[in-house]
Amino acid sequence: MAMMAAGALRRRWARPGLRLLGLRPAASSPSSSAEAGPRGLVYEEHGEPVRVLRLRDLDLPEVGDFGVHVKMLAAPINPSDINMIQGTYATLADLPAVGGNEGVGEVMSTGHNVTSLKTGDLVIPADAGLGTWRTEAVFVAEKLLKLPPDIPLTCAATLSVNPCTAYRMLSDFEVLKPGDSVIQNAANSGVGQAVIQIAAAKGIKTINVVRDRPNLQELVTRLKSLGADHVITEDMLRKPEMKELFKTIPKPVLALNGVGGKSATELLRHLQHKGTMVTYGGMSKQPLTVPVSSLIFKDVKLCGFWMTQWKRDHSSNKEKLEGMITDLCKLIRRGQLASPACQEVPLEDYQAALKASMEPYVSAKQILRL
Repeated sequence: MAMMAAGALRRRWARPGLRLLGLRPAASSPSSSAEAGPRGLVYEEHGEPVRVLRLRDLDLPEVGDFGVHVKMLAAPINPSDINMIQGTYATLADLPAVGGNEGVGEVMSTGHNVTSLKTGDLVIPADAGLGTWRTEAVFVAEKLLKLPPDIPLTCAATLSVNPCTAYRMLSDFEVLKPGDSVIQNAANSGVGQAVIQIAAAKGIKTINVVRDRPNLQELVTRLKSLGADHVITEDMLRKPEMKELFKTIPKPVLALNGVGGKSATELLRHLQHKGTMVTYGGMSKQPLTVPVSSLIFKDVKLCGFWMTQWKRDHSSNKEKLEGMITDLCKLIRRGQLASPACQEVPLEDYQAALKASMEPYVSAKQILRL
């Protein structure tokens, strides 16, 4: 059963607060960057990010009645950001556009009618499409969420996409109890690491599938330090030894698929009767193949999940989004949810960060310091 191509669902939005000053190259030396005006990573056409992105000077609109002037502090490079710039994602920005959908900033000033935020507050995007790879911006207040001041910078910068995706998938598809198990591929991804930690905090066991690699044992050790119960390779998933594993842990009621292809098919094989597989990504770029027997005899359910759509579906109920952020911040404070391994890179070195983010077997998320 092949998944529908993302292009068939593609939509576009305009990014607020972006007017380019003649697309002039921005100052790139460390000494001048502190004195430079607003700058951002802009693309005027779709293509490979290292080719089409340029560091440009940006105009900063007035805050008006409902605007918020935000100094961006840090923003990660996510796979969806890359796909948007390539022109292959389900939603695309009107061009020219500033890259980036996630990050954290500090409020510098607010419009006359803004009551939810004040100068000095830490904020993250409430929705995708704001264009976070920039030093400053004016955003509409309703597009921002306030964070507590004690959340570490890298946790704040990476909070609104992967941990939220993990939280919702563990909450919305099956009623999971302590002792239940979940199986997932892409376990070393940002979502995968968040799934491990949130599940562990709830007493839920995780079976975590990763690709084989030269530093496999190092990866296994790191994932277990986050709370993973079992870490296995794609090859191990297909072996008879899995029967031995399920003598020590219940068969999973929930499978989380970020890969697609054969990996997803193998996850299905190990689901409990009437279990659910949620697909949130397709890193293999291979279609999802479902055995007929899984549907007929095991009565499994197949669902998709996209955090951006969830946020838009609940745009009129911001309390639910704020409640999820509050829960995640509590886990961060308790030491039960850490950011993924990160490498912080100055904005001027964005080309190196982009290249590193697209390398295989690299577990460190690239964070642009703005």
